[in-house]
This record gives sequence, structure tokens and C-alpha cells, in this order.
Amino acid sequence: MSATPTIALIGASGHGRRHRQNIAELGDRVRLVALGEVQPMIGEALPVYTDHRLLLAEHKPDFVIICTPPHTHLPIALDAVHAGADLLLEKPPVLDLDAHEQLSAALAATGRRCQVGFQALGSPTLPALAALDLGPLTHIAVAGAWWRPATYWTRSPWSGRRAVDGALVNPFAHALMQALAIGGVTPPWTLELERFRTRDIEVEDTAALRLTPSHGPVITVAVTLASTEFIAGDITVTGTRSTAEVVYPQDRLNGVELPGRISLLENLLSGDPLIAPLARTAPFTALAAEIMAAPDPVPLTGVAHEDGVAIPGIADLVRTAAREHALLSEVGDLPCAS
Repeated sequence: MSATPTIALIGASGHGRRHRQNIAELGDRVRLVALGEVQPMIGEALPVYTDHRLLLAEHKPDFVIICTPPHTHLPIALDAVHAGADLLLEKPPVLDLDAHEQLSAALAATGRRCQVGFQALGSPTLPALAALDLGPLTHIAVAGAWWRPATYWTRSPWSGRRAVDGALVNPFAHALMQALAIGGVTPPWTLELERFRTRDIEVEDTAALRLTPSHGPVITVAVTLASTEFIAGDITVTGTRSTAEVVYPQDRLNGVELPGRISLLENLLSGDPLIAPLARTAPFTALAAEIMAAPDPVPLTGVAHEDGVAIPGIADLVRTAAREHALLSEVGDLPCAS
């Protein structure tokens, strides 16, 4: 490794700009040497490559951040680890277990490391939650209600497309991963799933699932991107002795915001054990693959709201479903399109 570790960022526009800011905040501890981006970057001082393979060959970076569309992750990641780089790979890391196994094998063969961009796994709420005397966990319930305008679903060619996008596997992917991590839940399991859409997309913007594993707590998730009322991402963790409340985006545990979230990039650079290694995310990939292979979402009607539509009363349904460990259809009526 170089005296000052070098980094390349592949996927420098969109969310990649956030990664670039994170790199800049590290100051002279690292050196950003090149960008990979297929969109024009007028006035950029750093070298920009439309072919990531040429970038890897010419710069041989110590670390590579991959922030490209999910279906491109595997080939870029394989090329990067074989070029000698450790990875920070955005979520979802890969789209099925075959791809997960391919990348895992490449990491084992090359000795490289891969951190997956589930940044909430660095939250201080997780060790604090584990220290509480909740007793054996019986249920984990997630409630989330956000608003995304119509333009969210046209932000890129892959937005809203089957097998690469959807409320559960993209914007609420952190919620799924947190619930799986808190419960230590792994396959085999039984999945009950409801997917709905209010827009002309191939995936869900509103969904509920109930995951019943052979061992561990039942996980219930109710989320929407079509709500005028905001629910940040509330996780209720129930044990045989007590219950705790986590709001994962704000690192709140039982109403108290906890400081000390660990940066995944800094963790990767440090050489310490990884917070979000690829192996830890295997249950998420297994669940995401089932979700993306499910039947098409059911169309819903909504009411006009800003640049798009919203579902009346959906936040209340989301809360009720989470509280009762139920699917959305079990707690109320949704306005299904005729």
C-alpha cells in the first residue's frame, strides 16, 4: 500500500458526490486519484474514466468505492479486487446469492476486503441495544413513511425497474439490514410479502413483509414512499422481558440520540475488523432476491401531492401494521386501482 493510501471513486455523480465529500473530510489521510463516471464531468480536475478497467490499470488504487447502479456492482467489484484494491461497495451489494458467492470467492482468493455501504450498521444504537436486558427476542417491527416525487422514479435508467430497485431493497434497505442484524436472522425462513405501487413503475413504492425464521424473532416491515406524513424509520424490538425503540436514521434508542456512529470508510481504511463485511450482508441479499423475484406489485390509486401522488392515511396503516406485526392488508383497506 502507498504511504498515503489512494482511493478511486467509481460512480462519481449522484450519491457518489456524498462519498467524495466523505473522502474530502479525511484530509491528507488519503488521496483521491481518479474518478469513474459515464456522465460528462465538465471542469473536473481529477482524471475521469468511462472505463473502470482503464482506471484500475493506470492508477492501481489501494481502495475503490463503487457507487454505480446495483446491477453493475459485481463485474466492477471483481475487476477491482483482482487489481489489488479493497472495496467500499454501495448497497445493495449484489442482487442474488450466486453473485454474492462469486464475490465472496474472489475476496477469499485475492485476500482483499469488502465493506458494504450499510452505514447504519456503524450506529451506536446496536451495541447499546444488545446491552439491554430485553430477554430472548420475539419480534422486530419496522415502520417507515417517506415521500418521493415522480422524478425519483426517473432519476436514472434503472430507477423503478424490476430486479434492481424498489422501496424495500433500495431506500429502505437499511431498515431491512438493521432488522436482520438486530435479530441475527438468517435463512431458512418463511416470507409473506405485499407489494404495491402508486406510479407507473415495475416495483413497489409501498410494501409490507413478515419474515418468520426457523430460529429467531419474527420480523415485520411496513414502509411507503407515498406518504404526506413522515416516519423516519422506527424499529420496535420486543423481547420476553422488555421492549426497545430504535430510530435508525437518527441513531436514537428509547428516545435518546446516541453519538459515535462509526464511518464505514474510516473503518475500512483502519484495517480493523470490518463493520459491514460482505459475509454479514448475506441474509439481506437472500431476502432481497426473494423480494425482487416476487409477483408484480398491485396498483393503487392515490391523491395528487406535489410532483406525484400520495396514499391517504398510509402512515397510520404503516404504524398499525408494525405495532400488530401484521401485513398492510390485515389492518386496513388500501385504494386498489380498478
